[in-house]
Amino acid sequence: MVARAARAADLADLDGAVSDCFACPRLVAWREEVARVKRAAFRDQDYWGRPVPGLGPPDARIAILGLAPAAHGGNRTGRIFTGDRSGDVLFAALHRAGLANQPTSVAADDGLTLRDTRIFAAVRCAPPDNKPTPAERDTCAPWLHREVELIRPSLRVVVALGAFAWAAWWPVLRQVYGRRPPTPRPVFGHGAHWSGESVPALLGCYHVSQQNTFTGRLTPAMLDDVFTRAKDLAGVD
Repeated sequence: MVARAARAADLADLDGAVSDCFACPRLVAWREEVARVKRAAFRDQDYWGRPVPGLGPPDARIAILGLAPAAHGGNRTGRIFTGDRSGDVLFAALHRAGLANQPTSVAADDGLTLRDTRIFAAVRCAPPDNKPTPAERDTCAPWLHREVELIRPSLRVVVALGAFAWAAWWPVLRQVYGRRPPTPRPVFGHGAHWSGESVPALLGCYHVSQQNTFTGRLTPAMLDDVFTRAKDLAGVD
């Protein structure tokens, strides 16, 4: 898989390779079982049931790094953060920030486009209980590293959704930018900000999970603040 990721000439090539990955047996079994059994509300739909590639333009200045696709969201629709409550919250915020052309993301063919923003996940398959293992994270890392490498010329800011994504970013510094990650690692928190020389700034944001948004731990105003800060750091109007 490392070789396949390295051979990807552009994002379209990478997205195709990601979608055809079978490297993690547990994740393959789970994503395919979910796609076969389905949720009752979606029983008439054909599930994607494969790894979910990134979304957004190749000259993105802002990257949003998530944990993994949702079993009945991206694993169903084939597009990251599409078709679930987390996506409803995220894309509404991106639309308010002027980074998405519409506030909803319900299907891969719904006309959504992003401006100056690329979204991808640390793990590309839906995991059981939304909890990938460290080994699965590390196996999937070459896809993340190559994706960042391809958008590196324009990338200025990374927004990490949750502590898992925050932790997944540090190996990118070494693999893509040839920089030693800071020691000790900066602590994740909502609004946390780390900057290094000649590398993208890193912003922390609570994950847009239902647990966070339904309880008020993450509010629309808090998301707006993060994306306003990201645009400012990235030089996006």
